[in-house]
Amino acid sequence: IFQDPYGSLNPRRRVGSIIGDPFAIHKTATGHERKRRVQEVMELVGLNPEHYNRFPAEFSGGQRQRIGVARALAFRPKLIICDEPVSALDVSIQAQIINLLADLQSELGLTYVFIAHDLSVVRHVSTKVAVMYLGKVTELAPVGQLWDHPRHPYTDALLSAVPIPDPDKSAQREQIILVGDVPSPISPPPGCRFHPRCPKARDRCVEEAPELAPRLGDESDHLAACHFPVDDGEDISKARPSIAVEARVIEPGLLGGS
Repeated sequence: IFQDPYGSLNPRRRVGSIIGDPFAIHKTATGHERKRRVQEVMELVGLNPEHYNRFPAEFSGGQRQRIGVARALAFRPKLIICDEPVSALDVSIQAQIINLLADLQSELGLTYVFIAHDLSVVRHVSTKVAVMYLGKVTELAPVGQLWDHPRHPYTDALLSAVPIPDPDKSAQREQIILVGDVPSPISPPPGCRFHPRCPKARDRCVEEAPELAPRLGDESDHLAACHFPVDDGEDISKARPSIAVEARVIEPGLLGGS
């Protein structure tokens, strides 16, 4: 399921043809059988099967994303990759698509790989979360453990940026401000890739890449790639790196560091 419900659908093709592509490509259904199966999956995602011959321009953004969901469901897969499927939609429409995905998961026994940057959405839809930085997984944990016991400084910084509707609680919590720019993934920094921006960085972080492993007595399914993980209750907004400034400076851009 793609991020952009407008750019991911060919405007010159009818919806029935778009959703029916998997059947045509794999030659599993033709003619009336293909139309019947396409209309079945359209009804499954909340679309009117009678709109089979309409063009994408005749649908709203939320309806277009339902078309994308229907196309992904055509073969009844066990795994669906959702590449930021709600980030281009209005908040009210986001809720509709998320609820649709949850209902389909419950009804069809689906597994989602849900790629997103909106942490409130991630928390709502996920059972297990992997946090990535520069192409590497920095932390992997069940959603409750990740939110309650973040171990990697990058995870802690991300969670501190999530807005809280209570202004009093928002004013009291730690504000973790990361310094510097994101290095180039083409030429990542040595050792831990996060060390140029990490408030807890030390010499070992520059010299040795940390393994993804349980930290501070966590369960075996809570993994973090950090030599100096964040302890429960620790305020890393007050932490300062102990390595030289020269070791932290990585030139950003296409060519990475020198």
